[in-house]
Amino acid sequence: MTRAAQRRQSEERILTAARRIFAELGYDRTTIRAVAAAAGVDGGLVMHYFGSKDLLFARASEIPADELPGGTADEVAEALLTSLGRRLTDEPTASLAVLRSMLTNADAADRYRAAGEPQLNQLTEAIPSSDADLRASLLSAIVHGVIAERYLLRLTHLADASPEQIVDLLRPLFQSLATPPEQQPR
Repeated sequence: MTRAAQRRQSEERILTAARRIFAELGYDRTTIRAVAAAAGVDGGLVMHYFGSKDLLFARASEIPADELPGGTADEVAEALLTSLGRRLTDEPTASLAVLRSMLTNADAADRYRAAGEPQLNQLTEAIPSSDADLRASLLSAIVHGVIAERYLLRLTHLADASPEQIVDLLRPLFQSLATPPEQQPR
């Protein structure tokens, strides 16, 4: 294995460990030493690759935005449900790291807003209604609330429900929010 390949492998092990620990403990309680131990490397190597805890967090919490297809409000609502279903199937550790940390770390809150803004704008544009911004914000809040409840709070049965069951129950609500009242069947 080349040095470059070893470096990439070590860096990925560190990022995987960092995502998991930031998701479990949040930014404030995560230490470089704990990340290094979980990755099976020395703390100095973590600092060599990432420079600081802030920079490690920035890389570990990069959230790729789900690109919603354009189209009708119903198509966008369905794409949002599909995206939610994926996040309910595979625990989104980068998102969870930011979610858990954003209440105590301003950078994490900024990252979360920046990651969600393009999707929120796309949702708003797809909803043909004068209150599209409110409708899109409600859809976004529901998605984030479901993720936070399922993986972080675990107060209800969301943690045990199948992704399909959750998505099926939310579908009428998402369709209702995505479709303005004047276009809804009576």
